[in-house]
Amino acid sequence: MWQNKRLVVVLPTYNEHLSIASCIARFEGLGIVDEVLVVNNNAHPATSPEVATTGAREVFESIQGYGAAIRRGLAETRDADLICVCEPDGTFDPEDLLKLLPYTGDVDIVFGSRTVQEFILSGANMGTFLKWGNWAVAKLTEVLFNTVYLSDVGCTFRVLSRDAANRLEPLLTTNASALGYEMMLGAVSQRMPIVQIPVNYRERVGESSVTGSRWKAFVLGMEMIRMCVALRLRTKPSRRPESASERD
Repeated sequence: MWQNKRLVVVLPTYNEHLSIASCIARFEGLGIVDEVLVVNNNAHPATSPEVATTGAREVFESIQGYGAAIRRGLAETRDADLICVCEPDGTFDPEDLLKLLPYTGDVDIVFGSRTVQEFILSGANMGTFLKWGNWAVAKLTEVLFNTVYLSDVGCTFRVLSRDAANRLEPLLTTNASALGYEMMLGAVSQRMPIVQIPVNYRERVGESSVTGSRWKAFVLGMEMIRMCVALRLRTKPSRRPESASERD
């Protein structure tokens, strides 16, 4: 529990069998997570035996894609007050959840950010191309939707309230990798109070199906730009959401 709120961590998995047990154990070791939910998205055969060594609950999603796994995870966490979404590939520190949670009292969604140099650790796949590409799309989003400061659109470590998840679920349409950004776009277009906080970013265990290829990352970035502009053209302009300090 976190401040009397039920906290569930959702971990989508496809090719993280080498790191998933350690990731689950670290989340469980925080002492505040009520449940770790693993969404097995046609994952490596060694995944389930690794999950079985932990206290996590595993569900299976046959529709392929990161987006399909996250949407299934949100549907499976109806009893949660707070939902943490992360990836079990070793790139994120589960302990950083303790940095994100304090902001949940003021905002609906706390997004992580991987673009602060001091938090990008040796070996992390966040070179110039990915770092500035994420920053550029974040700034496009910030300007077009007149929202709060954004620095990263691809970070998949975040915490959202159940109410925010309920509002976002009807807006989520993709089963692919852009789901994380679609969630951010839904939040800014709905004028939800949000904040972005730097998190540590480490070298991945195994190979990513997207960021391991510069071409795939480029294609994903162009898809995000298309999504951003298309939604902006359909959305009436509105004022920036108030921060907690402004509401006080």
